[in-house]
Amino acid sequence: MNQKKRQPSPSQNPLAIASKWVPWADKLLPLLGVVILLSFWEIAATSNWVNPVLLPTPVATIAELVIVTFRPENGLFLDFFTTLWRTLLSFAIGAILGVPLGIILGSNERVYRSFEFLIDFFRSTPASALIPMFLLFLGTSDWNKVVIPAFAGFLVIIFNSAYGVMNARQSRILAARVMGASHWDIFKDVLFWESLPQIFIGLRTGISISLVIVIVAEMFIGTDLGLGKRIFETQQILNVKDMYASILTTGVLGYCLNMIFRFVEKQIVHWSGR
Repeated sequence: MNQKKRQPSPSQNPLAIASKWVPWADKLLPLLGVVILLSFWEIAATSNWVNPVLLPTPVATIAELVIVTFRPENGLFLDFFTTLWRTLLSFAIGAILGVPLGIILGSNERVYRSFEFLIDFFRSTPASALIPMFLLFLGTSDWNKVVIPAFAGFLVIIFNSAYGVMNARQSRILAARVMGASHWDIFKDVLFWESLPQIFIGLRTGISISLVIVIVAEMFIGTDLGLGKRIFETQQILNVKDMYASILTTGVLGYCLNMIFRFVEKQIVHWSGR
């Protein structure tokens, strides 16, 4: 009699095991780059490729980060929240002005063409190059650390908002017109929603640029608190562990802000591309 071949149970099937493992592996993929970076950092710090005085190990840097974060005097905690506050305030100013103005410019091609040169000119000029100009008008006040990043974020946001409106799907606009929709109905029901994906690209880029310019302004304009000021001062006195800890904190802050906006974007424009 021919005996039927025993089929492996689902728990013993390699394909079934692999299919269960793949989703977990996909979730762990973002950690791969971190592991590679830390490994390279550790090798570079312990193999004397770089002077150990100038490059502490990742463990030493993270230990220093924990120590200085909650230090009673000159702690990283206050510098972190000062930079975060300036970044959010400058971004809010840029977004509140940039989004509606961008939508208005994008809704009328002639109006946009009238201001296209100015937008592209200032958008192409590094905001850090404008710091001396702002210093002439605002001095070294704390407002400089907000106004300059707000201006840089505003340019990116207004450009992306206008671009999103101008590149809305013409088929949906035509369909709305055929159905007798008014200009206002087309704007609020079609143009606005069609432009949201591009607007969020501008917002995500804007908050990243705001953080960068806040750090630069804190470094070179001068301030009592802030991550930029801390990075610059610790570099001057060769306190490299504190310097790298501050740089690491800045990178984590930027990453977290970006992830928050990606989450919000997915919740609001989950229909994008459909």
